[in-house]
Amino acid sequence: MNAVIDSQVLETGGIGGHPRGLNVLFFTELWERFSYYGMRAILVLFMVAPVVQGGLGFTVAHASEIYGIYTMCVYLTAIPGGFIADRMLGARKAILFGGIIIALGHFTMVLPALSAFYGGMLLIVLGTGLLKPNISTMVGRLYHLNDPRRDAGFSIFYMGINMGATLSPIVCGYLAQSEHFKTILTKVGLPAESSWHFGFAAAGVGMCIGLIHLLMQWKLLDKIGGKIEKEEVALHDIQDVESDTVEAKSTITVTEPVHDSVKDPMKAPVITPAKAPLFTPDELKKLGALLCLFVFNALFWSIYEQGGSSLNIFADRLTDNRLFGMEFPSSWFQSLQSTYVILLAPVFSWLWIKMGEKQPSSPGKFSLGLMFLGIGIAIMVPAAILTAQGKVSPIFLITVYFVETLGELCLSPVGLSTVTKLAPARLASLTMGGWFVSTAIGNRLAGYFSGFLQSDSSGSMSYMFGAMAIAALTAAGLLAGLTPFVKKLMGSVK
Repeated sequence: MNAVIDSQVLETGGIGGHPRGLNVLFFTELWERFSYYGMRAILVLFMVAPVVQGGLGFTVAHASEIYGIYTMCVYLTAIPGGFIADRMLGARKAILFGGIIIALGHFTMVLPALSAFYGGMLLIVLGTGLLKPNISTMVGRLYHLNDPRRDAGFSIFYMGINMGATLSPIVCGYLAQSEHFKTILTKVGLPAESSWHFGFAAAGVGMCIGLIHLLMQWKLLDKIGGKIEKEEVALHDIQDVESDTVEAKSTITVTEPVHDSVKDPMKAPVITPAKAPLFTPDELKKLGALLCLFVFNALFWSIYEQGGSSLNIFADRLTDNRLFGMEFPSSWFQSLQSTYVILLAPVFSWLWIKMGEKQPSSPGKFSLGLMFLGIGIAIMVPAAILTAQGKVSPIFLITVYFVETLGELCLSPVGLSTVTKLAPARLASLTMGGWFVSTAIGNRLAGYFSGFLQSDSSGSMSYMFGAMAIAALTAAGLLAGLTPFVKKLMGSVK
């Protein structure tokens, strides 16, 4: 394996001196995330909106449950998606087919029927399961195992994700919620309450743009994939040699007792052929480190994803959505975290490279991420208390999202990078799919916790947000204490 890695030529023709493949994956993921976050920004609001306003009229608890199940499934299908890529399609084709299914899902939701609403979400879930784990895996494969650019590359990739996630709530939110667009619909003879479905359509258009870009750059991606496949073949050859060696030893072991038994039948033993273990001891340790981070990753997203559920409803019902005298749709708050990532991702990328060997380890960065998350959600406690006097200033949510984004940048791109470093090479996509299960669990818990939101009770809300803050800060301290143990499991990987 080391021979294969050492034979790679350091490629610097892409963004900021990174491999050229990062350019292709960067823009493809940008538009896929445009589609996902555009729909996500208006999903809960559409479900809780009254039927006379074009919504579904669901309760907060019911809408939060559906939101949690949907976002959980989006990540849970990453496991079969990774398996299909590893064993059948390959990562490149999985990304293409996944994008096509996602686009079909968004356009299905344009239809004003409950069956189309659920059917569209199902298609998006299946398509994302194919696309998301495999595009992240391909980013990791662009770099040598201990290439110092790896974490920085994922930070840049993460910035592409958030460029799409910044633009989409503004576009989809405007189409779905703004009175200006509803007036336009009325003037052309369409019902104003149909505006929600134009928001869903815009998400589908975004995915189509991503697919067009992917196909235009397909030759470059194919070239990159070809290099990856050659390396994988070499890795499998190495594994086959090791397997053959074990088999040869087994044959020798079997032959000797058989030969002895001819001389003396009483010495004939029970023969058990030797088998190569499924995982080496080193791989088991690294998977153990991932399992530890898996738990903390799930907790992080269970609180962070309140942004699309309870905080989204808080923004719509309890926040004075005006700045400098201008009123704006509540869904526009969903652009804040992504905007912060765009501004801060280059800073974090530069910081990790600048610190070099002195930068915190992966579990150390996770601990910092949880700490910032706890501080951020704690700001919602005084915000909730003040709702007893009326709607609160948007400054609260603006600040909460900023602090939480600091935590996101310490944890999320680093988590993806760590998986690509610790995963067995032969199961890279499947392991990435397994990693997204933790995000799936976190999203499901987020929907469950959001269901406890009582927008008419400041005391209940302050208790809910306070409990989340305590949980995140406690987890940060616990992981900081476990960091030496996790680093030992990671071995030479940092």
